[in-house]
Amino acid sequence: MGRIAVAVIVILWVVPISIIVNRIIPEPYMDEIFHVPQAQQYCKGNFKSWDPMITTPPGLYFLSIAYAASLFPGMHFLQQLTSFSNICSTLVLRTTNALLTVICSILIYEIITHLKPSLDDKKSTLQAVILSLYPLHWFFTFLYYTDVASLTAVLAMYLLVLKRKYIFSSLFGVLSVLIRQTNIIWMLFVACVGVLEFTKIHQIDDVRVDDSRVSERKGAQSAHSKGVSSVSNLRKRRFSTNMDVPNNFTSRTTISSTPYASGLLDEIQVIILKSWHLKWELLASFSPFFMVFVAFVAFVCWNGSIVLGAKDAHEVSPHFAQLLYYSLVSAVFTFPVHFTLGQAAVLLRSFRQNRLLTFFQWFMALTAAFLSVHFFSIAHPYLIADNRHYPFYLWRKIIRYHWSTKYLLIPPYTYSWFSIFSSLVKSQQKIWTLAYFLASAATLIPAPLIEFRYYTIPFFFFLLHSNINNSKSWLFLGILYIAVNCFTMFMFLFRPFFWDHEAGIQRFIW
Repeated sequence: MGRIAVAVIVILWVVPISIIVNRIIPEPYMDEIFHVPQAQQYCKGNFKSWDPMITTPPGLYFLSIAYAASLFPGMHFLQQLTSFSNICSTLVLRTTNALLTVICSILIYEIITHLKPSLDDKKSTLQAVILSLYPLHWFFTFLYYTDVASLTAVLAMYLLVLKRKYIFSSLFGVLSVLIRQTNIIWMLFVACVGVLEFTKIHQIDDVRVDDSRVSERKGAQSAHSKGVSSVSNLRKRRFSTNMDVPNNFTSRTTISSTPYASGLLDEIQVIILKSWHLKWELLASFSPFFMVFVAFVAFVCWNGSIVLGAKDAHEVSPHFAQLLYYSLVSAVFTFPVHFTLGQAAVLLRSFRQNRLLTFFQWFMALTAAFLSVHFFSIAHPYLIADNRHYPFYLWRKIIRYHWSTKYLLIPPYTYSWFSIFSSLVKSQQKIWTLAYFLASAATLIPAPLIEFRYYTIPFFFFLLHSNINNSKSWLFLGILYIAVNCFTMFMFLFRPFFWDHEAGIQRFIW
């Protein structure tokens, strides 16, 4: 019932807003001027055509062709179309993302119910609906961009790994990489999570086997003791000595029944040892992911770059400050969790418990943040010149407002990351949190352009795994997201402006 409710609620806002957007802006806008004509070429069967300005693979266009093919028989029967190529209008291509948004909301619900089985159906539905309102995801539902399809493919891949369907998960990994090549990082992350879950399940199974053996041994000894009640004291002492073996065995079983030790290094050690013990099972289960990764590396070597087109404008750069921007943006979009007195008290309490270690961690984090801001803060030409994007104004009005402003933001950056870590480790292993941080860094640091769209997938993984069960916090998030969505859509539709150096109407966009 929950997934149906989620889908219906999402449809209730997707359909009317899609109609409004397409009536006011029927023609392609911004990056759509590249994506729409390319998809239309594919609809005509011209698969050799490629716009050199497009940086991402053609996965979205293949999905659009399949979607258009499902619509064509009905529209042809109603005599609305004479040929298949005519169906790939801007309207139909945009509705590809509208459909994917509904599917994505169902995936979100399924992941929530899998990760939080104790959560009741109403709360799971509420969380899935609010996550579907996340402003960056919500806004690009109504345009022909790759973001919605990318998130949907990654979440489908992740859900299948959680359900231990590794072959199907790897196929969605292929699809996610065909939509956006940086998803290779999230495919590796999902595979790592799969390995963690795989070893955990087998470790729990081993503990259950050991416990059953202990029970059988105790039962046999109990039966034997009844039959030898008249035996001499010497044999009783020998039997008592033999009883020490299962007692020691039981104590070892109790120790190993905890899936992972509390320390990060202990967790890594346990994972390595258990992975080596299960190496053939892991190889059989996760080899499809490895083959996808090898094929991707071969493609990058052949292509000479990770991007397909416009390589000069998207060169890999050491943009370490990007990771800091992400932490603050994510914390702002979850402010009821991070920027509260309760969360500050949690971090202060952890500082008091281990002052020396926490002081060292904060010192190293602040130092790394300072070096990132001072030496690795990149101002991409697109960011400086294009005032249609909100990051343009954040860069000029906040980050570059004064020479000292970028340094004054270092404490909020650092606090945001510590708060994110604090939220994740409440429900996740430390090694999971480390893998998440490394995946986020590998995705964001090489990107020279500040684009909040790049933050969507790491943000979803963060919020899905945060231990936020307070309904009031989720309601606050829902109100925040609705307010931001109303503002950005209003500005996009009803506050157009003109450029002196480019013809046509311009609009504000994420």
